[in-house]
Amino acid sequence: MSTKIQKILVPLDGSKNSIRGLDNAIYLARQCGAKITGVYILPVPAVYALHPIGFIKTELNKEAKNFLNDAKKRCATKGIVFNSKIIGGDPGYDIVRFSKNKKYDLIVIGARGRSHLKQVFLGSVSNYVLHKSKMPVLIVK
Repeated sequence: MSTKIQKILVPLDGSKNSIRGLDNAIYLARQCGAKITGVYILPVPAVYALHPIGFIKTELNKEAKNFLNDAKKRCATKGIVFNSKIIGGDPGYDIVRFSKNKKYDLIVIGARGRSHLKQVFLGSVSNYVLHKSKMPVLIVK
């Protein structure tokens, strides 16, 4: 890679693979002096389909904040600056859109998250990000 990595985007969903992705991003950030942004995508259409009042959305938002706070502590112990963002929408599409708008240098994503959809080698979200992103993507298994 000819450019220096300064901003790393790590999609997080609370799964073990997203934590492994974060750990790899921390390692890279320490080597490059980069900052990490963790993005947690709340699947909004599914939330409203389950409960129109929004109780489930509130619980998912609380879970996302707790997980992002844990990720921030994990980064802080290694001396890495961590920012977080919670977005509602379609995970694959919104990860690609967010990374493009904020101009990240690298996306580090776990191969499988909490999605119920299973694919042979990669999770559906990581597969989407890999093929639709215009920037480098590191998939962690």
